[in-house]
Amino acid sequence: MFDDPLEMLTLCHEKVRRFARLTDKIAAHVIAHGADDAASQAAQKVLRYFNIAAPLHHDDEDLDVYPALLALNHKDLDAEHKFALDRSIRQLQAQHFELEKLWSEVRQWLERIEQKEFIATPENLNRFAQAYVEHADREEAEIYPAIALLDQAKLRAIGVRMAQRRGAKHLH
Repeated sequence: MFDDPLEMLTLCHEKVRRFARLTDKIAAHVIAHGADDAASQAAQKVLRYFNIAAPLHHDDEDLDVYPALLALNHKDLDAEHKFALDRSIRQLQAQHFELEKLWSEVRQWLERIEQKEFIATPENLNRFAQAYVEHADREEAEIYPAIALLDQAKLRAIGVRMAQRRGAKHLH
């Protein structure tokens, strides 16, 4: 999996979407059934993903993928596309900080639900879920296609760092 960083990033986005949308389902469940076992277990899954995997995914992008793409030069990409790519990367990097702020509020709510405590749904819950889904969609549309412009050595190095971040051994 780490041999193909794009595949790994895309799989992470599938999980991002699933767990972000699960927060809205938890809120609806809690309103209908209270903070019961099902809500607690679902909250635990979301907490695990966004406390552990999501920060690693952001690091994959911010520390490796984005810098590699920003380093592309005009022989790799014409000036107009290079400008658009660089602008998108900067905007998406800034969104990572916004997403982390939203997560902080949602995390506190989920921690209480995990403990089976009823607590009012955070004002930004729907915004959190929607923002994460839109962010993943935008990265896949505007950034991920450019990963194909990276050479195999760069992709291999990115894959190695992704594996190391997770304490996994890179296959090749």
